[in-house]
Amino acid sequence: MLYPSIDNLLEKLDSKYSLVTVSARRAREMKEDSARVPLVEKPKSYKFVGIALEEIVNDQLTKRVPKEEQ
Repeated sequence: MLYPSIDNLLEKLDSKYSLVTVSARRAREMKEDSARVPLVEKPKSYKFVGIALEEIVNDQLTKRVPKEEQ
C-alpha cells in the first residue's frame, strides 16, 4: 500500500487538482533550493513529491486561498 493514501490526502485538500498543484510546487521548492528542508522530521519517502505529500497528510502544508476567493 502506498503512503500516504489518496483517501487521506483528499481529506486535507478539496480536489485532486489542488493536491497535485500544491505537492508539485513544494517539491520544486525543495529541489531548487537545498536550504528548504522537509517539514516532516523523518520522511518515509526519499523523493521530493513523496515528501511533499507526507507534509500535506501531516497538516504541515496546505493550500492558500486568496481573500477574494473566500
